Amino acid sequence: MSHNTVIHQYKVTKADREQLHKHQSYLLWFTGLSGSGKSTLANLVEVELRQLGVSTYVLDGDNIRNGLNKDLSFAPEDRSENIRRIAEVGNLFVDAGLLTIAAFVSPYREDRANIKAIVGAENFIEIYVNTSLEECERRDVKGLYKKARAGDIQNMTGISAPYEAPINPDIEIITDGQPIEVSVKSILDVIIEKLKIEA
Repeated sequence: MSHNTVIHQYKVTKADREQLHKHQSYLLWFTGLSGSGKSTLANLVEVELRQLGVSTYVLDGDNIRNGLNKDLSFAPEDRSENIRRIAEVGNLFVDAGLLTIAAFVSPYREDRANIKAIVGAENFIEIYVNTSLEECERRDVKGLYKKARAGDIQNMTGISAPYEAPINPDIEIITDGQPIEVSVKSILDVIIEKLKIEA
């Protein structure tokens, strides 16, 4: 960081913005294997929260890699930088008073701990979408597992690169054999209580 930068303190604060939105702001971080259902759940949770009048925004892995992070590969060091940048963006959105939803594989525990440090533990809710590799491969929505098994994709999480499951997530959703409506409700029950709004 440059020694010539000075952080400017503005008069309108995060608390002021939360008051305007009429709810607290958090970063909901969905983590899990590719194909686990992170983006689907994030999308449905956002729809439900919007219907309750919650100001939201979703940050999605593939969408971000087509813009802000299109210069990054899937090598371990670039994956960590990908997550660091998203954490910083998420921190800005939380400061803006928005309920921010992020859906990223984010395979490394250290990287997820860094997100928590950047945003603040009080603003961070880790949601582990726990889906077996077998189920993710069966779904293979993007055809990535088939390509990884054929050797066409390197550093594929769960195949040729590790996934370090959260040890103590705030919310754990086991999607194998569970209706998606049940998963969404389980998440919403926790979030609505934290937001202190009425469903």
